[in-house]
Order: sequence, then structure tokens, then C-alpha cells
Amino acid sequence: MSVAIETFGLTRRFGEQTAVDALDLSIPSGVVFGFLGPNGAGKTTTVRMLAALIAPSSGDAQVAGRSIRQDGAAVRRSVGILTETPGLYDKLSARENLVFFARLYGLVRAEADAGAERYLRLLGLWERRDDAVGSFSKGMRQKLAIARSLLHDPPVLFLDEPTSGLDPQAARTVREFIKELRAEGRTIFLTTHNLPEADELCDLIGVFRTRLLRLDAPDRLRAAMFGSGARVQVAGDAAQWVGMVAALPFVQGVDVRDGALEVRFEHPDEQNPALVRALVEAGAAVQYVEPLDHSLEDVYLALVQ
Repeated sequence: MSVAIETFGLTRRFGEQTAVDALDLSIPSGVVFGFLGPNGAGKTTTVRMLAALIAPSSGDAQVAGRSIRQDGAAVRRSVGILTETPGLYDKLSARENLVFFARLYGLVRAEADAGAERYLRLLGLWERRDDAVGSFSKGMRQKLAIARSLLHDPPVLFLDEPTSGLDPQAARTVREFIKELRAEGRTIFLTTHNLPEADELCDLIGVFRTRLLRLDAPDRLRAAMFGSGARVQVAGDAAQWVGMVAALPFVQGVDVRDGALEVRFEHPDEQNPALVRALVEAGAAVQYVEPLDHSLEDVYLALVQ
């Protein structure tokens, strides 16, 4: 698999303060990468360096095969970027905004018109194409800004809080659009504080606080930090079965939470049946079994607190 973004000791200092400290990161092409961290962690600074908008203090990065130090102009042509507060011209219509920015990207007028129409239709804005952007809601402006970042067909897209402040329907439209972009083979670098959204969208997660704290797929992050297992609801007092379950050779730990047994073991597909069989043979009335699953929020808080 090819690599879309790779960093080598990427560092940025502002005076005596280090915002990004020796970041080593490799992101394959065609994935959605979630970059998670608290406010002030250095996420926006990292994006600005990777988009060749500011220079690193030391280190380097390759984005779409180009060095941000040696070929910043080519990097900027290869990426699209949605900032937290995107600028649009309120007095221009939605279509006029997109055509204007497409021409700045170097597209000829026919290409600009075609690109504007394509993305206005995809994002449900075609019926408002001739309305002034100043009359748009925040959600409509956000969708228009995403369209603007795609007009030059970049292989790498940086999205900073793309659903922030959107109503549920607009946020869902944006999430579905991000999935479509991934299906087209684009690499999407997503910063968000919406952890369920990151869990839904991202193939790879990086938890960051000046330094990279952990990098992996969401499911592997959960398994590495909390293990795997099952939550078993039984009739009556679950605590009476703790000793018996703990004695099973494959069980790594067992607790009672909210009236159910939370059992940790390594191979759920193989060991769930053995667990249920042992409980039933011991006389327990098993009502249901579900995966013992921790949220991405649990992982995030464990790493950054």
C-alpha cells in the first residue's frame, strides 16, 4: 500500500514553546485518518505544516510524494484544506464562490463550471446555487467550504472539525460525503472532537498531545488498552457467578457492572460459546450476551488524562 503522508521528526516551535515535538507518522493512501487531541495539543499546527502553509522548525514530511520543505508549492497543489473558520464571499452566490476559487486553482472556465455543479449537487446545494452565501446557514456554508477544497481534485484532504456546529441532518450529509470521498481513493486527514464520528469514519486513529501518544485502528486501540470479552446478562444476582467464571482457564478477569457480568478474554469467537456453556451447566439463566466494547472516548481519555 502506498503512503500518502509521512513525517520524519516533524517539529514546530514558537519561541520557547514546542507545539509539535518530533512527530513520526505514516498514513497509507486512501484512508480516513483521525487526528485526536485536546485544544492546544498542536493539531492545527501539524495540519498547517503538512499543507505547506507554515515551515517546520526541524524535520520534514512527504505529502502526496512531495517534501513540504523542498516543494511546498507542489504540496499545496496536491491538497485540499477545510479550516475551522473557512472564508467565503458573502455577496457572491454559491456557484460564483466555487467558480471563483476553481479559477484560482488554475481550472479553465468550463472545468470550473462543471466542478461547481458537481459538488453543489452532491452536497444538496444545487437549488440554492444562485443565492448569496451571506444568506446561508452555518451548515450550508460548511458544505460549500468542503466543496471549495475539492475543486482541484486533490488526492489528500485536510478537514478541521468538518461537522462542528451542524445540525444532525447536515452532519450526517457531511459524514456520508466523507465516506464517498474515501471510496474514490482520497486520503482524508480529519481533526475532530466528535469521538463517535471519528469511530464511525476513521480507518486509523492518532491520539496526539504535542507528541504522538498512540497510533492504530480504532478496534485495535480498544483491544490493546482494555482487552476483549463479553458482557453477559443473567437472571438474578450476577455476583454469585463471579468465582465460577473467574476459574475458567481462558478468563483474564471478571467484574459485575450494572447487574451484568463483564468477562475479559482474548478470543471471543472461540471462547464466548465456552463461557455460555459453563454458565448454563452451572445453573445460570443466561438472558443475553453482547461484546464487551469500550468506546473511543474511553481510549482517548485514558491516553490524554
